[in-house]
Amino acid sequence: MQYTAAKKFILQKLEEELSPHLTYHGLHHTLDVLEVTKKLCEELNISEENTTLLKTAALFHDSGFTVSSQNHEQHGCEIVREHLPDFNYSEAQIEKICGMIMATKIPQSPQNHLEDILADADLDYLGRDDFYRIGNTLFTELKHFGVVKTEEDWNRIQISFLKGHGFFTSYNKAHRQPKKRAHLAEIEEIVANY
Repeated sequence: MQYTAAKKFILQKLEEELSPHLTYHGLHHTLDVLEVTKKLCEELNISEENTTLLKTAALFHDSGFTVSSQNHEQHGCEIVREHLPDFNYSEAQIEKICGMIMATKIPQSPQNHLEDILADADLDYLGRDDFYRIGNTLFTELKHFGVVKTEEDWNRIQISFLKGHGFFTSYNKAHRQPKKRAHLAEIEEIVANY
């Protein structure tokens, strides 16, 4: 696997082709997911090959946004299948990567440990200190595309999303779940005062 070359290819593609209106699903999000993925691989003692597959999946997981925001995971898998053979990824490795990308589709339903890791990396911010700052970029993006209109709509969506979401890895359950619960309580308090 020529990971470094594949990384260079996809980062350039994202930089050139992602809409500037993707204030959440931009290059910065992909890089954040990549960093969290690396950390989870270390914490969970993931083998070198699987770490490379996970890092590749993190880099490509939102590449489908270069095609469409609808079914972007499926489009991302098409990009993976088209380009990763050029970087010496086998068919079996490509299918594993596509499984991980599809596991990030909301509602998340990972089918194995590697998929658990990417699903958690993708929504890691839900249990972090930068939750509100990152959430704001998603609110701005959804507002631009007409998905939400007001902050009240957004906060109600957040409550339902946070209630429905669960982390999958032992690391995120221990290190992200408590703060995520606190964020939920804070937003519930805001909504109670509307």
